[in-house]
Amino acid sequence: MDLYALFLRRASVRTFKPEPLREGDLDKLLLAAQRAPTDATAQMYSLLRVTDPALRSELARLSDNPHIQVAAEFFLVLADVHRLRRLVEHRGGAWGYWPRTAAHFAIVDAVLAGSALAMMAESLGYGICWIGGVLECIEQIGELCALPEGVFPVAGLCVGVPEEIPAPRPRLSRTLVVHENRYREPEPAELEQAYEDMRPITRSGDWYKVLGRYFTQGGIMEQREPAYQRFAARGGFDPDLPPGSEAPSLGGLIEQALERGWRAVLFREGVCWLEREVEASRGQGRPGAALSEALASAGKPFWPPLSKGT
Repeated sequence: MDLYALFLRRASVRTFKPEPLREGDLDKLLLAAQRAPTDATAQMYSLLRVTDPALRSELARLSDNPHIQVAAEFFLVLADVHRLRRLVEHRGGAWGYWPRTAAHFAIVDAVLAGSALAMMAESLGYGICWIGGVLECIEQIGELCALPEGVFPVAGLCVGVPEEIPAPRPRLSRTLVVHENRYREPEPAELEQAYEDMRPITRSGDWYKVLGRYFTQGGIMEQREPAYQRFAARGGFDPDLPPGSEAPSLGGLIEQALERGWRAVLFREGVCWLEREVEASRGQGRPGAALSEALASAGKPFWPPLSKGT
């Protein structure tokens, strides 16, 4: 397979024939995924192959991607530090505290494995489509697919027999994406040229309408953010919050406390106090854990009652 020729013509496929992969090809795809590079040998990813038609249908509905139902194969590409933690603790190791670094390397491992799978699929003549829309329903996916703490979806990946072969879509000028030695800020004229270069990718002829729909205030990415933050925090990937937290961030937890009518949120090392005119509540630990405990114990006495005769 001439990889140069493959990349010259490659494009995402969104219409598939309702046909299975050829015999033996699934093993080739999974082999490619497992041969992808990984940091520190840890393999902090999993692939969830979705074969249940009802589950496929629900994921297609939730993410608004109907081709999930038709493609021969659909995978959820998962960042996964849960298995690694199980392996470490199985031999008696104490799991370290590195939530942001865990998220970083787990996402990298997941993307590398998914990309290797996708490249193998395209080299065999199949079409592929990455599905970022799974973030529209990340919390529902967690429940539907029983994802444990330490596992979250990075993307979906459709693989199948193409109904049609789309033309390659334009990309930004190489001068905008390849830097040498130091990052170079683009000139205004280069930014305008980028809009012209990308114009054919849109129906309207205005690439800004696409960018605006996704990335401006009130856009799709901003709408996805709260659920993503909540899901990541529950899974143990937020360094400021204890695993299982329902708050999206420490700031969100503070806002929650103030919305409940607490007048002040006071921190000192190892302790958090919540106060209002005639009531106070205390928690202990790191700031997020202490504040979570203080909110959970609000209305409860700080100390156990004194025993009679004391």
